[in-house]
Amino acid sequence: MISLLLLSWEFFKTGLFAVGGGLATLPFLYDMSAKTGWFSLEDISNMVAISESTPGPLGINMATYVGYSSFSLPGALIAPLSLVIPSIVIIVIVAGILEKFKESKLVKDIFSGLRPASTAMIAAAGLSVAKIALLHLENCSGISALSDLSLASILDVLNIKAIILAIVVYVAIKKFNRHPIFYIMLSAVIGIVFKF
Repeated sequence: MISLLLLSWEFFKTGLFAVGGGLATLPFLYDMSAKTGWFSLEDISNMVAISESTPGPLGINMATYVGYSSFSLPGALIAPLSLVIPSIVIIVIVAGILEKFKESKLVKDIFSGLRPASTAMIAAAGLSVAKIALLHLENCSGISALSDLSLASILDVLNIKAIILAIVVYVAIKKFNRHPIFYIMLSAVIGIVFKF
């Protein structure tokens, strides 16, 4: 029971402060992982992949994943509910205030400050996911100083197959007008065939 209350509290805090959408929840998930041990950094990478390739908002999908993998069905219900409660309360309050003060310079300044903060949180989350997806982090421990760097050690840390796939998918997205699901499914098949 205490663990479910802690799960609820962690996701309530995440929902209260993760401004910017689903990817903005990632720094909170990294912190939650370090504090609770409910899931690993690799699990977070899997959460993002699964959440991006399934219907629904990213943050709610990740909360459901954490809740279910840590506490079964009760966790799968409590975590996403706890994540969205702050948003619902804040949106109701803000909607009423904005209607009265939408032309206020203070309100405009607040939103001008929130946009860069949201961008920074999403960028930090994106870089964290890229690190997990494109590097063999387990091979980084053998490199303790710049003097230990060699071409072989750098190649040992880089996940060359994943980097090539990321570049190919990026170029394909920019060049061809295909639905994102196509790229998600194609990447999943490539991951199976080439054993990422």
